[in-house]
Amino acid sequence: MCFRPVILTGLFFWLVENLGLSPGKEKNMANSQISKTQKLTETAVMIALATLLSYITIFKAPMGGSITAFSQVPIVIIGYRYGLKWGAGTGVVHGILQLLLQGLGNFAYVKGIAAYLILIFADYVVAFACLGIGGALFRKVVKNQTLALALGGAFASLFRFVCHFISGVTIWGEYADGWKSVWAYSFSYNGFYMLFEGIITVVGVVALSLVLDFSTQKLIRSKKKA
Repeated sequence: MCFRPVILTGLFFWLVENLGLSPGKEKNMANSQISKTQKLTETAVMIALATLLSYITIFKAPMGGSITAFSQVPIVIIGYRYGLKWGAGTGVVHGILQLLLQGLGNFAYVKGIAAYLILIFADYVVAFACLGIGGALFRKVVKNQTLALALGGAFASLFRFVCHFISGVTIWGEYADGWKSVWAYSFSYNGFYMLFEGIITVVGVVALSLVLDFSTQKLIRSKKKA
């Protein structure tokens, strides 16, 4: 089990390189000479950190989903730092790890190939890819790093919520006993923990953006920047 993060992260980077998806030199980097080794190392560390933080739960919902200690933050930052494709790929790897390490038991509660696929993609692969996508979303259109990351963290959480909402409506509806509508059940159930998860994420990325400059190689914040 402990080797899965290393194996999957290595597989992801092999696919990135061989499919021609490597981000190359980032245009938003003040120092465009950031090395491929640094990108790989940073991303692997952030995936590991996100995985570790996902185990530190403030609240755990009975049928899956939890409020964690900033576990979304590392993936959002990678998206902001290295762009849409790299961020999405990082999120996919993190989502697969979440599935393997914490989500395999959920297959016992659903039946059928379609339900299995929705569970895999809506609750894990696409849901966590959204974190990297959200992180990258405003990096070019919003010049202020703090604002860009705050918006990125908020939209990343919103996108992830939409994935879980769809999953809740399509495969978890049988657990909506007592609710007038499965739509209301999924919205309320997933909205509760994702709202707080989103707030924690925004607080985390804003705090880090005030002391680190994610557009530079060494992350050192210039005194001239606000």
